[in-house]
Amino acid sequence: MAATAGIQTAPAPGAAAPGAPPPVTLAEAVPVWTRIAALSFGGPAGQIAVMHRVLVEEKRWISENRFLHALNFCTLLPGPEAQQLATYVGWLMHGTRGGLVAGGLFVLPGVAAIMGLSWVYALYGNVGLVAGLFFGLKAAVLAIVLQAVIRIGKRALKGPVMVGLAAVAFVGIFFLDVPFPVIVLTAGVIGYLGGRAGLPQFKAGGHGGAGKVVDGPFLLDDHELPRERAAAGHTLRMLLVWGAIWLVPVAAILLVAGPDDVFAQVAVFFSKMAMVTFGGAYAVLSYVAQQAVEHYGWLRPGEMLDGLGMAETTPGPLIMVTQFVGFLAAYRAPGSMHPLLAGTLGGLLTTWVTFAPCFLWIFVGAPYVERLRGNRALAGALSAITAAVVGVILNLAVWFALHTIFAETRPFSAGPLRFDVPIPASLSPWALTLAAAAVLAVFRFKVGMVPTLAACAAAGVVLHFAGLV
Repeated sequence: MAATAGIQTAPAPGAAAPGAPPPVTLAEAVPVWTRIAALSFGGPAGQIAVMHRVLVEEKRWISENRFLHALNFCTLLPGPEAQQLATYVGWLMHGTRGGLVAGGLFVLPGVAAIMGLSWVYALYGNVGLVAGLFFGLKAAVLAIVLQAVIRIGKRALKGPVMVGLAAVAFVGIFFLDVPFPVIVLTAGVIGYLGGRAGLPQFKAGGHGGAGKVVDGPFLLDDHELPRERAAAGHTLRMLLVWGAIWLVPVAAILLVAGPDDVFAQVAVFFSKMAMVTFGGAYAVLSYVAQQAVEHYGWLRPGEMLDGLGMAETTPGPLIMVTQFVGFLAAYRAPGSMHPLLAGTLGGLLTTWVTFAPCFLWIFVGAPYVERLRGNRALAGALSAITAAVVGVILNLAVWFALHTIFAETRPFSAGPLRFDVPIPASLSPWALTLAAAAVLAVFRFKVGMVPTLAACAAAGVVLHFAGLV
């Protein structure tokens, strides 16, 4: 095994168990990480399953226990857990360079795909084929988000306390307009205190998506794990380097352009999101959608669904939809730039401030991961956050449904209550029909995500050219 930067291990580095795969160089690992990146469809559960199949079952680079331990650590972090898991394993195998390669390649296909689709959308989004395509995608996305609510709910809502946290989170974000970060932090504090007190209601459960248990030996086996400790100098160096990589561009934009510039707003807003994206992309997207649409006015409600449809049908983390948001924000306020150039820079800036913190969390925190093992308080915090996330994702599903099935909504406000109400006359029967068909396909006939999205997109094109939508 190649030496791992910043940690001390025992037994001797590079010593593989008898029968384990031979040591792998970084150059030999690159094609494998490229393959994983190209297959990273289907949201975090599907992406984690792909990594498990390749890294544990096929290559036997990392043991089952070590893979799951790394995954549990990544669920504690803000940001896309699948991308951070790839970064973590790459770091274990080849140090910081390995983490950069694995985590960077995981994101790269999605960056290219979303950027290309953003250009097409900006230039041709309201014309013929493209308009029909995205009409169908919107309907299918509703079924996919509803599926995420149920999938995560089955895992997270173990008992009335967790159900209650989910319900309170939904009411708070949908009816009371409580900010998503407040919901996450409050749930975390409740879970931390409950876990620290040893209450069984806050005991963490398992994590789905990893696959079957596989016997060793492995290149990275279990025997090294308990002895890993961070070097203080390495920790400080990673904090300074990755803190600067993340925040220096943000500070420079603020100083040069001022806080009201669209690039400054994008940099600051998505930097904040990077620190509170617990629970996966579906959880934070409800907050991003509401802020981007209602507060900043960067895009319209239906366009957020279009972006989510792009992210669902391209490889890479689902949070890549934020690149589409940043693209449209800058495209529509380009200043002296050409709109497409401004949009491209806005999208890339969004991606930068979204993913640079992910590398910081791994390179600083991974060496200390052993100190988190068996910590009841942290396990309780994770359980409570995951439960609250179910309510937040339900809010996302309702919000998307309102703006897909109904062409118009109106704001309602009474005391602390603030939410959108659909206008019945604006109901789109074809959007409702497609959404119902997608729900039936996903839940009754167990059709996969990609075929469902493709079928709805094709139906949308047909409806558009038939003059029905």
